[in-house]
Amino acid sequence: MDRRTPAVSRPGETLLNDIEYRFRLMGQGPSPLSVDGRNLGLGLPCRAVALPELSAILMHPSCGYAARDAAWRLLVRRARTGDSAWRAGAVGVALPGLRFKAYLLAKLFTGDVQAAIVEHFLRALATVDVDRPGVVGSLLSAAFSKARAELRELEPASSGAPNHAPGAVLPPTPYGHPDLVLARAFRAEVITAQEAELIGATYLEGVSLTAYAERTGQPRWNLYKQRTAAVARLKAAIESGELSDPYADVVNEATATLAFDAPTTWKRP
Repeated sequence: MDRRTPAVSRPGETLLNDIEYRFRLMGQGPSPLSVDGRNLGLGLPCRAVALPELSAILMHPSCGYAARDAAWRLLVRRARTGDSAWRAGAVGVALPGLRFKAYLLAKLFTGDVQAAIVEHFLRALATVDVDRPGVVGSLLSAAFSKARAELRELEPASSGAPNHAPGAVLPPTPYGHPDLVLARAFRAEVITAQEAELIGATYLEGVSLTAYAERTGQPRWNLYKQRTAAVARLKAAIESGELSDPYADVVNEATATLAFDAPTTWKRP
């Protein structure tokens, strides 16, 4: 077969690319959709910040959690006004995270993963608790969990094995976020897709193990053991250079210094 012949596309596989194209257009023109960095403070630029630029700032490792939460609280509140432009803008700002979640889902299911993750992200905008820390993490985790449940129902015969179909969603583009290290670890078969989601949610997105257990319907003790084993493999792979990457140290530091949120009781379920 001619290598220039494109692979057969899966349903909805270009949706996130289409959204990104329209999102970039939002940042152009004399009056782009933007937020006022002076009002938000917390190290954000003291001027109007167009949403595409805001997305890049929030996903950079140097951006603090307080600034990220303040910006996302504003985005969620504006999206809740019913203004379609702000709902679309919130999706655009979250695109790096949505791409990663869609990438994980595409390894498990053959359905329209991009449409599912976007749909449930939009629904989560209406229900996420903006008074709790980790707003965007809660949004992405809720969208991932709901999309995974929906796709699993549509694919009852699925074995749960990774899907390497030609039309699989491409890995996320390099935004300099620690999630990319998890994606590299998954591709290297150091951790599974479920373990990548668990580590990403509970270490990088600030979701407690208890909240994650409630959200996914899994026993907390099982998740704790699963995460402990996965983190050990991840650390070993980083230290051996298997996941050589300039951002590997970010994940290594996070998993080494954050409290393990160990169960208060050590009884097996």
